[in-house]
Amino acid sequence: MRIADAFNKRKAFIAFITCGDPTLEETEKILLEMEKGGVDLIELGIPFSDPTAEGPVIQGANIRALSGGVTTDKIFEMVRRVRPNLSVPLVFMTYANVVFSYGVERFARTCAEIGMNGIILPDVPFEEKHEFSDVFEKYGLDFISLIAPTSEGRISLIAQEAKGFVYCVSSLGVTGTRDSISTNVSQIVDRVKAVTDTPAAVGFGISSPKQAAEIAKYADGIIIGSAIVRLIGQYGTEAHEKVFEFTKDVRNALDSIEK
Repeated sequence: MRIADAFNKRKAFIAFITCGDPTLEETEKILLEMEKGGVDLIELGIPFSDPTAEGPVIQGANIRALSGGVTTDKIFEMVRRVRPNLSVPLVFMTYANVVFSYGVERFARTCAEIGMNGIILPDVPFEEKHEFSDVFEKYGLDFISLIAPTSEGRISLIAQEAKGFVYCVSSLGVTGTRDSISTNVSQIVDRVKAVTDTPAAVGFGISSPKQAAEIAKYADGIIIGSAIVRLIGQYGTEAHEKVFEFTKDVRNALDSIEK
């Protein structure tokens, strides 16, 4: 199983959740329901006390998870338990400090042992990524690159070195649902596709099946985080059922544009 497999047959639906919100037991149930609902790749957020790229919804999830006693080791154990029951690629999304404090080599080695496929560190600039990417790639893990609207002069450079998929950030600012996405993301995707065959997925702000379908017309995949995390915050230990319904609706919307 590789990250590229998520993009092989259809428009990829990538979903993000914060591990341990509201509990790690509920996180396990949500992961299984998301795959059942048609998600092709899952980003697992490791909570951090200062998540600079996150809006209020995911910040709240981080606080709830940390208050519940979630640690990186407990998340690793949860993945170890649930991985045999999941067939989709999994990537961690967290911050450099989390990986540093654990030990970069130890973190990467453990990721490989438990069946992870990649890592996203949104606070690591492209120019400094090799401090992390070289270690992760040694263990067969893709270091996912982000391209933001502010990346302008570096889009081609970042895309040429991209592994797994290119994470195209649709909006300036932090994560969060938006009623509309004003950035011309299609131009960013076109520039990525001009220099690499690595799939391009768009995230930050997609909140509904309709928005997902619109963006998937020009991207290889879409990423939804805050809309799912909001459901989890609302329904707590009953969230897995609501997340299944939402992911199924998004999957149906994505499939409808390809018919």
